[in-house]
Amino acid sequence: MIRRRAARTPRRPSRHGRHGREGRSPVVRPPLLPLETREERFDFSVGTAAEFLRSAWPELRDVRFEIALMPPATDDDGIPRWSVHTDHQLIVLYRLPIERLSNLHREDDLHRRMMIEGAVFRAAAEYLDRDPWDLGPERFRYF
Repeated sequence: MIRRRAARTPRRPSRHGRHGREGRSPVVRPPLLPLETREERFDFSVGTAAEFLRSAWPELRDVRFEIALMPPATDDDGIPRWSVHTDHQLIVLYRLPIERLSNLHREDDLHRRMMIEGAVFRAAAEYLDRDPWDLGPERFRYF
């Protein structure tokens, strides 16, 4: 009786897939940088404007700049963009009214940042009882 050996397929090198092809490049690209959210961009813009004002005006060095989502409900006309509390040395900026109720003539990052910084300057000017243009005249040279 003659025994037949089962036919063996030749082993492929490990770099080949099961269909005999070489490995392919990954389908997914390298990971992307984390995206900035609107909230993070708003916080950054408020922070840089507040630091500029603190360095320029000694009266603002101890003032806290806080960010809230929405103002408390009131019966007044309109929605406030910020509130100033001189007795607590506090300025609260409301992110949603500033972002959504401001009319930008051009929708891009630069104009959005200028609009946010303008709100910070106007709130600080209200705190100091001054004109916003007096707080940083060199800051507004582009106008």
